[in-house]
This record gives sequence, structure tokens and C-alpha cells, in this order.
Amino acid sequence: MSWRRGRNPWRRPIGLATWTWAYVLWMFLPVAIAVLFSFNGGRSRSVWQGFSLRWWTGEPNASLLHDETLHSALRNSLVLALLTMLVATPIGIALAIGLARWRSRTASGANWLMLVPLVTPEIVMGASLLLVFTNLYTGIPLGRPAQLLGHVTFSISYVVVVARGRLLSIGRDYEEAARDLGASQLQAIRLVLLPLLAPAIFAGFVIVFAMSIDDFVISAFLSSGAGSETVPVRIYSAVRTSSTPALNALASFLVASTLVALALGASVMSWFRRRRGTKESALADLTSVGI
Repeated sequence: MSWRRGRNPWRRPIGLATWTWAYVLWMFLPVAIAVLFSFNGGRSRSVWQGFSLRWWTGEPNASLLHDETLHSALRNSLVLALLTMLVATPIGIALAIGLARWRSRTASGANWLMLVPLVTPEIVMGASLLLVFTNLYTGIPLGRPAQLLGHVTFSISYVVVVARGRLLSIGRDYEEAARDLGASQLQAIRLVLLPLLAPAIFAGFVIVFAMSIDDFVISAFLSSGAGSETVPVRIYSAVRTSSTPALNALASFLVASTLVALALGASVMSWFRRRRGTKESALADLTSVGI
């Protein structure tokens, strides 16, 4: 009996749960330590010297609240991430729809080309973009304009992958039904397809924001100096010199903003699922009574 119980496929997966929680702890432990030491009372970033808000608000010139260099880096990261999100997501959605509707011999090749930024080492892409902007597109200055184009370049592929998966699950039935009822192609896309793509659109926004705000390599290659330093570049530069726990506070704020963006995206997607489920249940009720 105990042998059968040990081989029961419906028992609780204790081993799998253990490995999962071990991975979660291994992944988040460094982040938790960094957040903890942002509240350290001393200057050390490795020796705990008591709880304090010194590096958040207390230090007159070096805390996160008062250090203008940290404010500038945070502002650059947020502005760059927001602009990248607003530019890359619509382009990625449009490309995903176009690739899903494209029927030719070169369509599969174009689909594979969209995956190239995902598998290209970021150091290679950063160096290539730097050469392009300094030798070919000389009218685009280094700094935020070049950083924005660089972030858009590597972010579009993520949006296309997410949107293509959603398009495959939706199929073409809804769009063709709208066309049969008299809608034009643009009306079918605007009134039928885009609302169904809303979860993928929001997921694209969140993914692009999260990828852009913590990017280091491309931001560093295309930076023009302190005026265009982002938070990852600022942290890297400061760690090599005399760093303080204020950098931990800045990193903690960056992690919190990313988690808020992810939570917001998850909440919006959950709301869309509940709304769609409510509509489908209402339609089923109407059908059951013969309406």
C-alpha cells in the first residue's frame, strides 16, 4: 500500500515545489540583500551597521532624495523606458499583424529575421549601433536620441513574439466574420482584432518597459556623458569608484518601479480575462433561452 502511495501520480509534487521555491529564493536573495543594505546606517555596502533611512532621505548631499546625479539617472531611465514603450509597442503590434497576414515565400524568412535581435549578443548589438550612429547616421546625436532608437531596435522583437502568440490563439474567424457583416479591413482590425489583442498589447507595454529601464549595454554604448546616464550605467560607474548605500536605494527604487509596472500589466490582463468571461457567459445565457 505504501509502495502504491509512493507511486501515486496525483499526490502533491513536493519535490517539484521544493526545487521551485529553491530557485525563487536563489534568484531573489541578492535583490533582497541589496534592498536591505539600502537601509544600512553606515557607509558600508557589505557590513550591517544598523537600520536607518540615511541613504534614502537623511544624508544632505548623498541620499537618494538629495543627490541630483541620482535624480538625473532615474529621470533618464524612466523617460527613456516610457518613450521606448510608446514607440516600440505600436510598431511591434503592426509588424506582428503584418507578418501574420503575409502569405508568400519570403514570409518565413521575415519571421526568422524578427528573431535575430533576441539571439544576438547585446554587446554585439551595442557596438554595432555605436558604429552605425557615429559613421552612418551622423545626424542622430549620441545620448537620448540614439539610446531611444537603440532600445526600440531590440524591443520590437519581444512585442512581435507576444503578439504573434496571441494572434495564433485568436485565429482569423472573428475578423472574417466582421468582413462578412460589411466591415472594411481597417474596421475589422480596429473594432474586432485590436480589442482581442488588448492583453498582448498591454503585455508588450510592460515587457518593453521592463527591458528598457534596466538595460545597461546599449545605454552605455550610446551614452553621451553624465547627462544621458541611466540608472544601470550610473550604478556601474559608481561601483567602480567610491559607492555608498544610496546606490542600493536607487536600485531598490528601480526594482520597485519595475514590479509596479509588471503588477499593473498583470492586473489589466486579469481584468480583460474577467470581462471577456462575463461577456461569454452572458452570451451563453441568452443562447440558452433562445434569444
